Amino acid sequence: MFPIKNSVPVRFPPLVTYALVGANLLVFLFQTSLPPQGSVEFAYLYGLVPARYTQPEWALRTGLDPSSYLPFLTTMFLHGGWLHLILNMWTLWLFGGAVEDRLGYLRFAIFYLLCGLAASLAHTFANADSTVPVVGASGAIAGVLGAYVRLFPFARIVMLVPIIFIPLFFTLPAIIYIGFWLLLQVFQGALSVWIPQSEGGVAWWAHIGGFAAGVILIPLICQSRSCYRPYYGDEGALGFRPEKR
Repeated sequence: MFPIKNSVPVRFPPLVTYALVGANLLVFLFQTSLPPQGSVEFAYLYGLVPARYTQPEWALRTGLDPSSYLPFLTTMFLHGGWLHLILNMWTLWLFGGAVEDRLGYLRFAIFYLLCGLAASLAHTFANADSTVPVVGASGAIAGVLGAYVRLFPFARIVMLVPIIFIPLFFTLPAIIYIGFWLLLQVFQGALSVWIPQSEGGVAWWAHIGGFAAGVILIPLICQSRSCYRPYYGDEGALGFRPEKR
């Protein structure tokens, strides 16, 4: 089951979303240009390694500076492979434009970075002793999903399910699709607490932390109605409900 389209109209070009996709792509191309050992070192330097901060002696022995907190932000621009990058950027492209249209350029950029920071903090708390670098924009993008479901709960998401060679299309309300996604993250996150992974895996708690940040921050950072673009009646049918201020 793969989302391919959302029904919320975007009336302004999502320039920040374009810029974020471009930045992630450029950083990934730089990663792939490095030799294998250089790529690993790059991931350790700029990816998030929780033990770097919880075990400073280990960090110093491995050449990591425990006083540098830059990886809490830079980790969201690194990816572990082409599929990882494509899936994350597709999700950002699909949902980011609608949220950016509601927030405006500067607010959306700040919102995205704050969600990414919250995701990094959640992962660090949940995996305090991990010496494996976590990379990816999925925590920040989870914040975008949280904002999307808060702003457009009844927007329709067009889903694709390939059955052998026959594509099946159907729609789901955003609250159903994203709600199911969130339940999966919580289940897998709880499972990872009971059965810790000795090696790399999916940063479930980063997703949960980013999503929670998005849900909490969006009513605080939304533009007031007096600053926002004109409200169009057709958006109500798509689940849009402007904040009353």
